[in-house]
Amino acid sequence: MLRVFLCLFALALIAVVGFAQLDGSYTMPLEDEAINYAKAPVTDRVYKLKLELEAGKRKLDFDPDLGYLPALLNALEVPVSSQVLVFSKTSFQAPRIAPRTPRAIYFNDDVSVGIVRGGDVLELAAHDARMGTIFYTLDQEPGGSPLVMRRDDCLQCHLSGRTAGVPGLMVRSVYPDSTGMPLFQAGGFITDHRSPLKERWGGWYVTGKHGAQVHMGNSVSKSRQEPDFDFTAGGNMLKLDRYFDTGAYLSPHSDLVALMVLEHQVRAQNLLTRVNWEVRMALKQQAAMNEMLKKPAGELSESTQRRIRNLTEYLVEYLLMKDEASLTEPVAGTSGFAEEFSALGPKDGKGRGLRQLDLQTRLFRYPMSYMIYSDAFEKLPAEVKSRAYARLSEVLSGKDRSAGYAHLSGDDRKAILEILKATKQGLPQGFGG
Repeated sequence: MLRVFLCLFALALIAVVGFAQLDGSYTMPLEDEAINYAKAPVTDRVYKLKLELEAGKRKLDFDPDLGYLPALLNALEVPVSSQVLVFSKTSFQAPRIAPRTPRAIYFNDDVSVGIVRGGDVLELAAHDARMGTIFYTLDQEPGGSPLVMRRDDCLQCHLSGRTAGVPGLMVRSVYPDSTGMPLFQAGGFITDHRSPLKERWGGWYVTGKHGAQVHMGNSVSKSRQEPDFDFTAGGNMLKLDRYFDTGAYLSPHSDLVALMVLEHQVRAQNLLTRVNWEVRMALKQQAAMNEMLKKPAGELSESTQRRIRNLTEYLVEYLLMKDEASLTEPVAGTSGFAEEFSALGPKDGKGRGLRQLDLQTRLFRYPMSYMIYSDAFEKLPAEVKSRAYARLSEVLSGKDRSAGYAHLSGDDRKAILEILKATKQGLPQGFGG
């Protein structure tokens, strides 16, 4: 009987503590049998490339200046236009990073690639549909097949409340000094689409137009004791050659729109992982409890159902861009990323898609995340996905007009619903009806 009680208590504790601290310090137990992060099979894009390289089925050409970077981006279908540059010392290769030698990051929907000038490795992060973000390095040694290694030691920095308690990426905004070292006493921000522009991109280079709006990019503190920032000096930059040798990089840009998309995406990935893992753990514990209590195998207690409802609501709110910080003036990038990004993805019969950008008052033309098309969404436990579809149907049909979704106009809801019906496979019958 004690075992039954402990199982019930554990379920209740997860339901209360886990959800309450989704943005706090609670981290998921990687060794739990429902997760098994270090040993469970992965199918992410980098792992597949690793297998191809080891089997001799693929080769990467070595560039004398950038090593395997150009060939790797091509192999992983990562666009050069996605390049963003960070000069704060917030990487394990921190000694090589400075305002005159920023770290370059490139990304697509499920892979990020980082390079530091003079570094021995390329840094890779791939989002696996079931296991979340997996970290790798690729050796920059010429000749032969480059070695790709999984690097779980990256979790020292990439597993915390700042990543929703799961292995994941984050976009940090800090107050850097003239060397790129963050002023830790000044704090900083983890940013996504909910963050006001004035809190974003400290320690990053930013190219693009944003009018009178201010951000923290392109600037360093004049003092090493306390933040002494000029928020206007680095604004509306179209070129970065005043700061460093842009010719040493694949692109001279650190595109503002790419940064905005990256912020939104990494948070969405972390939430998808967190919801997936939390529910898998809850279902496993529920199954054990049902067995002990001799209840039907698929029966869910009220606490488990509540847990699924709460987690799903959190995810749906983010996918529907709840609490997005409004733009007070239009913004524009410089690298062509916006055009490339918008051209991708499925379109409906009217040429509309969820990757189309607004950039006038908000990020997306239709405020619904393109991450709903991701493998990570598809691989959510059925109990979550069915609930997510039900809630999306209620909101988009107008049945739910609660204050939390007041940012969605009637036209927004109608357009998103029509786009999803035309482009999203697997929608339940009667969705939005």
